[in-house]
Amino acid sequence: MSITEVLGNAEIYSPRKVLDHPAFRVLKLGEKPSPDANIAAFYNPAHEIHLVEKPRPKPGPGQVLLHVRATGICGSDVHFWQHGRIGDSMVVTDECGSGHESAGEVVEVGEGVTQWNAGDRVAIEAGVPCSQASCDACRTGRYNACPDVVFFSTPPFHGTLTRWHLHPAQWLHRLPDNVSFEEGSLCEPLAVALAGIERSGLRLGDPLLICGAGPIGLISLLSARAAGAEPIVITDLFQNRLDFAKKLVPGVRTVLISRNSTSKEQAAQIKEAAGCPLSVTLECTGVESSVHTAVYSMKFGGKVFVIGVGKNEQLFPFMHLSANEIDVSFQYRYANQYPKAIRLVAGGLINIKPLVTHRFPLEEAVAAFHVAADPAQGAIKVQIQD
Repeated sequence: MSITEVLGNAEIYSPRKVLDHPAFRVLKLGEKPSPDANIAAFYNPAHEIHLVEKPRPKPGPGQVLLHVRATGICGSDVHFWQHGRIGDSMVVTDECGSGHESAGEVVEVGEGVTQWNAGDRVAIEAGVPCSQASCDACRTGRYNACPDVVFFSTPPFHGTLTRWHLHPAQWLHRLPDNVSFEEGSLCEPLAVALAGIERSGLRLGDPLLICGAGPIGLISLLSARAAGAEPIVITDLFQNRLDFAKKLVPGVRTVLISRNSTSKEQAAQIKEAAGCPLSVTLECTGVESSVHTAVYSMKFGGKVFVIGVGKNEQLFPFMHLSANEIDVSFQYRYANQYPKAIRLVAGGLINIKPLVTHRFPLEEAVAAFHVAADPAQGAIKVQIQD
């Protein structure tokens, strides 16, 4: 019997084990951590972001201790820091560790772990479900809906932006020799995009609209091109991001969104840029006006698939959706995407390397967060490496 079956993931990875440990402390501004310390970037209800020192864990049965070598800063990390919550169920109530886009190296394995050895290179799947047969979500393969999931960096659980991280052995994915730690960490946002493409039903030759040229929009662009979508139109409020999209995929058609234009006016521009009726949207912003623009851009029978995260309640153009049989669907994280993501990167079908625009050492994680949160800095993906 595994430790998970005895205790459950929520107890095994309880944040109190770190917060109540005598070794845990918040570093003062400008204070340098000990060179061998297990440091991490934490945020709190006061909207502060800072480094902490915390205990180096010891792997138990079925667990692996990892040296986290690369972690990307996600928009949700910034949101938890600055706003303290996402929706009503994900709320920062105490010191909470950030980061869930990570890859690392196996340092030590616990009892019963036979598939991993010290030195193995892995991508870390941050959402760990209960994996019990009694759980409908886990049993049917939609484990992203597991009610007992521990998703590292979603409050209250601490994240993977740390030097040493403890993880269940079965939720690690081996990195081939030609996939770097940097690329391995990018497999997390790639998994999000791949889940969107799979669930949207995007097919070879489908005319596609992508709303938003942030990290998820750009990774969706790379994935959609690999999937054979044509033409692809991508939108954003910032010209520099559209220019970046054009460098990634020269054939993409770009439309700059104006805050002064209506959704119908923007949709007319998008349809003109496409040159043909658009059948699918991957909406990567979650912004109400952007969803409206996507709806008005679709042909009869089209589909708007919302990957982005937005405000709790929004208004949709109901009768336009109804009269044009446009489907609207949504996504919650991902399931069963990591092996596919790694294969696509290793096989050269998706080149995610250009997405990393800024790199910081772990000791400078706070500075990295400030760059990631400031659009003027021009960051696409900020990574912290150790």
